[in-house]
Amino acid sequence: MHTFTASGCSSVTRRHALTAAVLFGAGLMFGVSASAAPASHPDTAGWKNLIAPDLSNVDMPAGSWEMKEGVLVAKTHDTIWTKESYDNFILDLEFKVAKESNSGVFLRSGNTKDVLSALEVQVHESEDGALYGMVGAIYNAQPPAKKMQKPVGEWNHFTLTCNDSKVSLVFNGEEVWDVDLNNWKEPHQNPDGTKNKFAKALKDFSRKGAIGLQGLHGKAQSPVWYRNLKIKEIK
Repeated sequence: MHTFTASGCSSVTRRHALTAAVLFGAGLMFGVSASAAPASHPDTAGWKNLIAPDLSNVDMPAGSWEMKEGVLVAKTHDTIWTKESYDNFILDLEFKVAKESNSGVFLRSGNTKDVLSALEVQVHESEDGALYGMVGAIYNAQPPAKKMQKPVGEWNHFTLTCNDSKVSLVFNGEEVWDVDLNNWKEPHQNPDGTKNKFAKALKDFSRKGAIGLQGLHGKAQSPVWYRNLKIKEIK
């Protein structure tokens, strides 16, 4: 049997082998590909339901949310929280708003009693008047690159990725932000120089916690409907 040695390779082959080794090592280092965030909405076949059809895996006041024919909707102002904590994951979901709806997706909450202890990705008709309060923004911290929402009554699609300090959003087929929380170095300060409401720098936010959906919110108390909430953990 011929024994393969590095000295027996051409320089081109050695370069290819070295490149493959570097890429493989990077994959081992991060446990995933160099970029875990999907560039578009993924095929979620085989993914886990974020919220069970019978609502058995969530924390919420009785009767505050309802799941009917696969569609989840709030009946009160209360936030619904997963009992399980998540750290690195891809969350895929669809939502539909009514006129003046106002809701949000809370990510990796360090304290479910304090909504400002978690990133909130805005879900509503358009915007709420706050700094970076538009749909698809990280509330008070990061706006989307462009407007991607569909008209009232149509289903919208989010794919959210959290991987250590990196978070990203694909909104109706386009990536609208891909940011590193480590760039939020000071309390009350965004990297672009604007002020935010957070007493803790976003780099110090919990990297593991419950995922939540905000209940009826805003003056109109209009509903938001959610469906196909699927999650895949990044190992």
